[in-house]
Amino acid sequence: LVLQLSLSTSLLSPPKTPFSLLLHLHLLLWFGFCRARFSFDPAEKMAAPKPEEISHPAMDQLQGLEYCIDSNPSWGESIALGFQHYILALGTAVMIPSFLVPLMGGDHGDKVRVVQTLLFVEGINTLIQTLFGTRLPTVIGGSYAFMVPIMSIIHDPALTRIEDDHLCIQRFLSTMRAVQGALIVSSSIQIILGYSQLWAICSRFFSPLGMVPVISLVGFGLFDRGFPVVCRHLRLGLLMLITFSLKKVILMFLFILSRSISQRFALLISVTVIWAYAHLLTASGAYKHRPDLTQVNCRTDRAYLISAAPWIKIPYPLQWGAPTFDAGHCFGMMAAVIVSLIESTGGYKAASRLASATPPPAHVLSRGIGWQGIGILLSGMFGTMSGCTVSAENVGLLGSTRVGSRRVIQIAAGFMIFFSILGKFGALFASIPFPIFAALYCVLFGLVASVGLSFLQFTNMNSMRNLFIVGVALFLGLSIPEYFREYTSKAFHGPSHTKAGWFNDFLNTIFFSSPTVALIVGVFLDNTLDYKDSARDRGMPWWAKFRSFQGDSRNEEFYTLPFNLNRFFPPS
Repeated sequence: LVLQLSLSTSLLSPPKTPFSLLLHLHLLLWFGFCRARFSFDPAEKMAAPKPEEISHPAMDQLQGLEYCIDSNPSWGESIALGFQHYILALGTAVMIPSFLVPLMGGDHGDKVRVVQTLLFVEGINTLIQTLFGTRLPTVIGGSYAFMVPIMSIIHDPALTRIEDDHLCIQRFLSTMRAVQGALIVSSSIQIILGYSQLWAICSRFFSPLGMVPVISLVGFGLFDRGFPVVCRHLRLGLLMLITFSLKKVILMFLFILSRSISQRFALLISVTVIWAYAHLLTASGAYKHRPDLTQVNCRTDRAYLISAAPWIKIPYPLQWGAPTFDAGHCFGMMAAVIVSLIESTGGYKAASRLASATPPPAHVLSRGIGWQGIGILLSGMFGTMSGCTVSAENVGLLGSTRVGSRRVIQIAAGFMIFFSILGKFGALFASIPFPIFAALYCVLFGLVASVGLSFLQFTNMNSMRNLFIVGVALFLGLSIPEYFREYTSKAFHGPSHTKAGWFNDFLNTIFFSSPTVALIVGVFLDNTLDYKDSARDRGMPWWAKFRSFQGDSRNEEFYTLPFNLNRFFPPS
């Protein structure tokens, strides 16, 4: 109607200039296009839709992926895609030490060494997980779940007292050793649960319905890492968000790229362009007289990583000295290890879907948790200031690029190890401002959350029981951690504030995690409310065949150990 009105108005006056003639022709073409596109036949409107036009059949594997878990792009593409995953992993690897190290009394040199160590251990853990763990294409990165117990250790009176003596270096080392000891002891939780197959037994209580809130909140639960960080510098963050969200349109037209290139390498191209723009702002002196917080989030020289980084430095175990052990610290850290276990379970389920693989069988999932426990042990030995978990952003990148190849992730692990040793070069890439990473998280975390929602196709969502369980688990999984965050930001301590510090750390850590709350609520309700008569509604007939290694013929293709190791470690 708008086009027709514009056309009739413009045709009242004859064209007097070439521009008005072109406008007339333009309106005529658009009017004809819209009439052809949006007009419909009344008979077609009255025709009854076919059943296949209303619903879609449930599918074990996602369609539209160009490379699945065991198919590989060319070596050139694999290297470029692996470098893309490495760039994305830098966000968390830089954010966690940048926040924690200054609170411990460390300087820029200490921060660079922690970033290098964290990346080095990430590379090792990722290689171990893709070779001997679940074998899914997952990056094993740092975890925010460990922030609560680590902050408790940092504010331990026995350690803060050192600051009064103006011995900040000694305080940093003492705090680091205390964190190392807590990580080493608490890693035994995942090692025992994984290698004893206890987690495989626990997974018998999981159903597609119960796992929907857990997997979804692996993405949704990190909403505070998204747009709030983008708004720290809206120009850079919003520009990155628009460019990456509309990658197919913007990159194809601006850089005359093919559809496949703009799809697979959108992150690399977008980050390079926006990062170059940020560097141009830095070189031109923009925001030079703004507050420090603004400069940190928009300039590439305010992290002081490049100047403080050594040219070559190989991280090694116990490089900070002998770890110290405290029972209270260890109990608090055990809660973070449990949270990491639950978040990784959701991450592995999402990665299997985005890699076009079957859901990992129970013993494969338990095997991966065992190796992840070894990864936390390595984190404690090397001193990374964080445990490890499945990197949700890298899982999302599998879907964004539509490449779920295991080889790509192994190449990314190689980049992590290589650039963590060559300090200056690694610090160059790590100087990317945080709002750029946050803009990527807005897209990738949302993609992971939607993968969790896709498991609803195997359940009966016309059941009031299922609607109740999913709704309550999702709502409480977002609401309870948000209450704990708001309370902590106002009172400077968590809602659990008793004289037993380890008890406070345990409860506060558990309820700070959205996937953990969702698992507690969702799995409990799913296994108590009419569970005997609702197996089909819960999706158990579809789920059951993937619980054992022999349940589906594709499991052997996706999850068999390399080097013929299944002879020595047969599926249990």
